[in-house]
Amino acid sequence: MPMVHKAAIGALLLSAVACGDRPAANQVSREAEPLVSSIADARIAFTFAQTRDAAGRVVTLLVTGFDHDLVRAVDLTASGAPLDADVFDVMSKLGAARLAEAYRAKGQKSYRMDRLLPAGGTSIRHVATGTNFREHAKEAGIGNIFNFPKFNSATPPRTSVALRPGALLDYEVEICVRFDRNVSSVADFDAARKGFFLCGDFTDRAKLMRLVDPKHIESGRGFSDAKSGDDFFPTGPFLVIPGDWKSFVDGQRMTTEVNRVVRQDARGVEMIVDFRGIVGKALTNGEGGSYRYRGSPVPLLAGGRIARGSAVMSGTSEGVIFMPPRARDFLTGGARYIFTGPMLRGESAQRVMIEGFIDMERAAGRYLKAGDMVSHRSSTLGDVQIRVTEPGETFVPPPEKPANRIN
Repeated sequence: MPMVHKAAIGALLLSAVACGDRPAANQVSREAEPLVSSIADARIAFTFAQTRDAAGRVVTLLVTGFDHDLVRAVDLTASGAPLDADVFDVMSKLGAARLAEAYRAKGQKSYRMDRLLPAGGTSIRHVATGTNFREHAKEAGIGNIFNFPKFNSATPPRTSVALRPGALLDYEVEICVRFDRNVSSVADFDAARKGFFLCGDFTDRAKLMRLVDPKHIESGRGFSDAKSGDDFFPTGPFLVIPGDWKSFVDGQRMTTEVNRVVRQDARGVEMIVDFRGIVGKALTNGEGGSYRYRGSPVPLLAGGRIARGSAVMSGTSEGVIFMPPRARDFLTGGARYIFTGPMLRGESAQRVMIEGFIDMERAAGRYLKAGDMVSHRSSTLGDVQIRVTEPGETFVPPPEKPANRIN
């Protein structure tokens, strides 16, 4: 090897060492007190869930308490709630006074958590939000809040996510909201009845790194493909409809645990832009964003509106698995490109460096693996338990551990 090449390699390696090693994981700012989940006081918010009866019809429940694997609730059918109806339609038909009466009355029954339907509704198109928590924006290396469309069916509170071949699977916990009407303006948002639920957002970071526009990350390019999938949108058991949505969201705490180790811990008040601001931004097509999904251009909103049933997502807090490339990674990738043949073969430097970084991330073993348990918890939105499985593996809900989660 020519002396100049040896000198260059030496300089690259010395510079890489000077940049320091990658930390094992992103920082997590945990609250001192452990999270204890409960049900919101009925004077503040009504908590609903849905299940199916023996005939397969959707039954709406008014939830009064839960202890992680069992839910105490009133079947609202006896109060006149229609079967196979959306929660918002049930609430409109019964009204607050009759719901409060049902909440106080006897006749509550117990329901298994794994028999509850997803709170996320039936839509397959949602508005996702990127880097809307300051600490996560720092760890992701992205300076601006942005929107992108997410295409998923909601999965229930006890579910699984399949680990695709070659994927680098990452988690996020978020607060989601859906509305009782189509939202075409901020005035519609203000007038709408709002239902909040806990949600997860899984990402294939390898796919995202291959598709993202590194010069314009805020375009959302690649995010729809990396975050869409049949099992990438687990949702909580409860749809909670508060009187004062802003104070309710601000006080909501949400956490992620992986194999019982806390990885995320944040409150809604830490959102940079609240849901009203997110909706306002989304209604401008993300302030002029250019979105693609599966190789084709797509708008952020179908028909220029947030359809009834579509979720709007808060964004996530710090503590995800992904850490962006650092100087050391660029130097290593540059050396690989120059001195191992790709440059001479005319390959793209960017592509070679991306694939090299993906290889290093995979070798680090930090991403989710088959058999891992991901738990998203919240103050009053319930929890979500997700088992990571091999593709095609049959999911069996794990046995539940009793906890102090009843009120």
